[in-house]
Amino acid sequence: MGKLRLSAQETAIALIEFNSIGCGIRAGDAMAKKAPLDSLAAGTVQPGKFLVLISGEVAAVQEALQAGVETGAGSVVGTLILPYVHRDVLAALRGRRVTGPGEALGVIETRRVVDTILAADAAVKGAEVSLREIRLADGLGGHAFCLLHGRVPDVEASVEIGVQALGDPAQIISAVVIPQLDADLDANLTAGTIFSDRMLASSGGQRYT
Repeated sequence: MGKLRLSAQETAIALIEFNSIGCGIRAGDAMAKKAPLDSLAAGTVQPGKFLVLISGEVAAVQEALQAGVETGAGSVVGTLILPYVHRDVLAALRGRRVTGPGEALGVIETRRVVDTILAADAAVKGAEVSLREIRLADGLGGHAFCLLHGRVPDVEASVEIGVQALGDPAQIISAVVIPQLDADLDANLTAGTIFSDRMLASSGGQRYT
């Protein structure tokens, strides 16, 4: 996807998840033309989905989102608008991964990209936790998840708040809290959550044929 640029003046993001690449591109074009936006990031994700993520002033983002939904019609899988998105969610969407000690790890895993972003935003706004990572769709069969860490009661509260923020419970695959995460597993997750990368690292970076 393209680069997501957000300044201090930008207050809203919106995302549309499409199950058609062609329809997603057409809808993204309609969104860009409908209202003045500060940024637009668009591209494919697995399995054959297309995402359009926009940012800007609330009114403009709302207009562009509506245009995208109308143009995308039956290809829209999910929509999201966050008028005052948390800065840690923005950082995670840009690829930031947070490490550091925490009593507990929380995981919210969803079937759609939009639901994980919504849950992560609600979770970090509602409790004293750190957003460790957000992963979206690619390498996950279209699923998405976020990792949260902090004190056990805070992580428990954040996961509950994140789940409650979702309108459709059927989109949740798992919502778990793990107190006192094993140190070796924590080190693996800190290094990265893609299994093939961990195996490559354990072999010293050598690929065997």
